[in-house]
Amino acid sequence: MTLEQMKNKVYSMIEEYDENADDLTQDSDLATKMNGVINQIQNELARYKKLNASITMEVTEGQEINVSDIARDIYQVNVIRDVDFDIVGDTIIFNEEGTAKIYYYRYPKQIDSETEDDFKIDLPTDCLEVMPYGVAGDILKSDVSSQYGTIYSNRYKELLQTLDPRQGMQIATYSGGYDI
Repeated sequence: MTLEQMKNKVYSMIEEYDENADDLTQDSDLATKMNGVINQIQNELARYKKLNASITMEVTEGQEINVSDIARDIYQVNVIRDVDFDIVGDTIIFNEEGTAKIYYYRYPKQIDSETEDDFKIDLPTDCLEVMPYGVAGDILKSDVSSQYGTIYSNRYKELLQTLDPRQGMQIATYSGGYDI
């Protein structure tokens, strides 16, 4: 889904959509906030439904790196393969030389006020269906004249509970038999 499609969904939901307006709405306050709120909600959703990434790195025995040195978009280390290592806080200490395959979870590409409307939002489909409620709730939370912000925020919280965080199914295989 593109940024423009997300804006269309949110503006339509909160009844502020205007296809003839430059920013898809006549409300300049909403237009000013929209990209920032979309970015905030996409980052939150990426912590519920983690986005996989990996990097291969040549390491030496005794080398220490900070987790944030792996990649700019890193959220959390998942697993490191092919070399022995220890993790102490935010520091990875490699106990041998070799090629480390580091699997991690990342934040999506960030959206700011300069992001073009054809930008593709980097989240799974189920998150994209939940996202408009979170954006609408945040956009309208300061509107004291209506309770729509609360209604959309509550629906967003309900839908968050339905997201399945699993990345895949675990399979165990036994070969050669087993003794009981």
